[in-house]
Amino acid sequence: MADSNITKRALAEALKHLLSEQPFEKISVGSICNECGLNRKSFYYHFKDKYELVNWIYDTEFLENILKKDFHDSWELIEEFCKYLYENREFYKKTFQTEGQNSFSDYFSSIIYSVFYEHLEDIYKQEPHIDRYVEFYTDAFVCSIKKWINRKDCMPAQEFSDFLKSAILLLSERAYQLYRSGHSS
Repeated sequence: MADSNITKRALAEALKHLLSEQPFEKISVGSICNECGLNRKSFYYHFKDKYELVNWIYDTEFLENILKKDFHDSWELIEEFCKYLYENREFYKKTFQTEGQNSFSDYFSSIIYSVFYEHLEDIYKQEPHIDRYVEFYTDAFVCSIKKWINRKDCMPAQEFSDFLKSAILLLSERAYQLYRSGHSS
């Protein structure tokens, strides 16, 4: 297993280096292998394509580490998530540009969907189509993340996570007030 992770990490570092020089679409499995001195057979032993390699990078650098931490609330998780994306924004800026089947963008959306589903299940338990609500929030969150990461003047992670929190809480508070005032008469 240790040798497997060494090979995977070498491939990951090669991809990261290549991404610092060119767009994701222009990078081939062959160029990744050439960059780290491995053959294509080694690559395909570990990954089915370069998209799976990107997903593995996200899983090992972020998801595995985040699962080891104990957060007091969801906001701390969002702060940590934004910090990771901000620190690796050049990599994710390029990987988010590719859309469609097997793309990191689809993979990322599916992870966010799962997280939101778990958190929104109690709130929308009476609704017949919870998946529509989860999809709405997922799309809004993923879109805002992509726009943030791609901005030339990308605000720091803490500032962006504070913005997300403020936007969500202020909207929720205002909607609740309007609901209460409409039902109190």
